[in-house]
This record gives sequence, C-alpha cells and structure tokens, in this order.
Amino acid sequence: MAKDNSGFFDRVYDVARQIPYGRVTSYGAIAKALGAAGSARMVGWAMNNAGNFEDVPAHRVLNRNGLLTGKHHFPGTNLMQKMLEEEGIIITDDKVQDFKTLFWDPVIELGLLDDQ
Repeated sequence: MAKDNSGFFDRVYDVARQIPYGRVTSYGAIAKALGAAGSARMVGWAMNNAGNFEDVPAHRVLNRNGLLTGKHHFPGTNLMQKMLEEEGIIITDDKVQDFKTLFWDPVIELGLLDDQ
C-alpha cells in the first residue's frame, strides 16, 4: 500500500511559498527545515507535483549545486530557466550563477530548526 505523503508535500509547499523573488533554495534545505534532512528526494517529488498550485514557486527550488535538475517537469522549452531569468537570476549551462549569494536557507530565514 502506498504511503500518503500529502501532509509532507503541504509542508514543503508552505516553505516554498516563502522563497523570496530573485532567490533560490535547494531540495535538501527544505527537507532539513522540515526536520527530514534525508528527504531531499521527497521534496523533489513534491516540487514535481507543485504544478497543481499556481502559488508554489517550484522554479526557485534547485539541487544542492544550483543546477536546474527539475527543469524537465516544467511545460515548454526552458520554462524553468526563463522564469528564473525573469527574476534577474543568471543561468549558464543549466546552473544558477552566484548560487551561494542567491541561496535562501529556510532554516535561518524562517527560524526553523532541523530537529523539529
């Protein structure tokens, strides 16, 4: 029987909705903020399903190196990159430039502890 992850996904979306315009975070950072540090892949699955919610900025969630690994889950050609570039983020070879500078850490920014 498949596990119902909807509660976890809702928590992921709550964090993702708070990523500021022009900033990015990672799957792992969201997982850590939710007290599930080993669940970056689950956050990725949540982001794959975020297309059902217009207010979840899934394009701002990247892998730990700033790569646009989720770009294939966006409709059209290079939509994820285009959305980030519209926010002033520079992308080269599917990677956010100045990733460390643009990185938004939900543990710090939202005052969340990874041991919830």
